[in-house]
Amino acid sequence: MYMRICKPVISSLFAGIALVILSPLLLTISVLLLLFTRKSPFFLQTRVGYQGKLFKIIKFKTMTDARDECGRLLPDNQRLFPLGNFLRTNSLDELPQLINILKGDMVIVGPRPWIPSQMKTLPPHYCRQRYSVRPGITGMAQIHGRNGIPFCRRLCYDVLYVRRVSFLLDISLVFRTARKVLVREGIQQCNEAFQNKLGKTLLQNDLSLPSTTEATRSF
Repeated sequence: MYMRICKPVISSLFAGIALVILSPLLLTISVLLLLFTRKSPFFLQTRVGYQGKLFKIIKFKTMTDARDECGRLLPDNQRLFPLGNFLRTNSLDELPQLINILKGDMVIVGPRPWIPSQMKTLPPHYCRQRYSVRPGITGMAQIHGRNGIPFCRRLCYDVLYVRRVSFLLDISLVFRTARKVLVREGIQQCNEAFQNKLGKTLLQNDLSLPSTTEATRSF
């Protein structure tokens, strides 16, 4: 009941109210990006969503499309511009995902939607568990390290969330996310993000992750 009906409705109501309240900020950022990049202020990318369906995630653009002499995109740190860095550091680039919530692609709390190529490197059984809930703007992995932990560990937290999801857990994660945003933790992608790609052993034996009992107590 909560997952199928209440959660999407609550998320849509929250997103609608937030878009109205934040509309002056969103408009200001859009105009500044338009002036700086001379292109669309939005970045669209294909992500894997609920039940494995693909959708276009919407973000504010934080990098240029600069390429090398072979036509390949330059590394992220060479394409990140000052305004984009400010938006990313303060998580403001994520705000357009409120539109994704209104479209039904996402909810407020859930596993972050990954690109298809990232999902293909991970165990299918655990990926299917991620697909069983709608992706979110924030989730358990975001308050336990965000981009500062490898993808296989993020998958561990996502699977744990799917198994323990509840209204109280979602409320707890929202408030804990607010703190993480304020202190600006886990913004940069860690060097080990793509190590241990399969993560099979980690998922089964990582004793540093909370057990379901401990997770219930801590949230």
